[in-house]
Amino acid sequence: MALFEAVHLHKRFGSRVVLEDVSLAFEAGKVSGIMGPNGAGKTTTFNILTGRFAPDRGAIRFEGRDIAGRPPHAIARMGIARSFQLMTLFDESVVVENVMLALPAFRAAQTRVATDVFADKALMDEAREVLALVGLGHRAFQKAKDLSYGERRALEIGVALAADPKILFLDEPTSGLGAEATRSLAALVRRLRERFTIVMIEHDMRFLFELADEISVIHWGQVIAHGTPSELMANKWVRRSALAEVA
Repeated sequence: MALFEAVHLHKRFGSRVVLEDVSLAFEAGKVSGIMGPNGAGKTTTFNILTGRFAPDRGAIRFEGRDIAGRPPHAIARMGIARSFQLMTLFDESVVVENVMLALPAFRAAQTRVATDVFADKALMDEAREVLALVGLGHRAFQKAKDLSYGERRALEIGVALAADPKILFLDEPTSGLGAEATRSLAALVRRLRERFTIVMIEHDMRFLFELADEISVIHWGQVIAHGTPSELMANKWVRRSALAEVA
C-alpha cells in the first residue's frame, strides 16, 4: 500500500472542469514529481492533496485513512507538510524564531511572548537542529528578510519540517532561483530524502528528472503519463514536447 494515494479525483470551479479522474500514489521513502504545462491542473491537485480544497469526487488516503475534505490544520497534524510557491515567512523575526513558531511543542504550550520562546532551551535546541538540517545553522539569529532568496527557500522548507512530517510536499521549490541556488536546493533535497518522503511540483525539468524516483505528468486535468525519468523520456508524448531537451 502506498503511503499516500489519491483515487479518481474530480474538481470543477463553476463550469470549468479542472481535474478529471486523477489518480496518484506516493511510496514511502521516495521522491515523487508532478509536472505539466501551465494551467494543466498541477497546483489544484496539490491544493486538494494538502487540504486547501476539497475534491468534488474521489478519495485521498494517507496511511490508509481517508483524509479528503479535512481542513489543512487537521491534515498537518497527521504528518503532512507543504511549502508554497509564494513564500510565507515572518520577515522581521530572526530565522530561528520562524522555525520555533512552527514546532508542535511551541503550539501545544501556546507560548506567545518572544522572550518566553528564546528562554525555552528545549525549543531552541529543536529549532536549531532543523536549521542545521536545511543548512541555515549559521544564520539562526539573522532576520529572515536579510537572507538570500535561496536561503529563504531553505528556511521555508525548514518551517515545513519543524513538525517532523511523514511526507513533505514542495510547490515549485526552484521558482525564482538562479543556477547556484538551484544546485544548493538539489543538495538539500538529496539530504532530506534520507529521512522524508517528498512530493514535488516542479517546472525545472532537469531538476526534477535528476532527483525524482518517479514522475506523473498532468495535462488537461488528467494524468497522461507516469513512470521513472528514463521511462518518461521514452514516452512518445514527452519525446514530442520540449521536455525531451532534458535528455
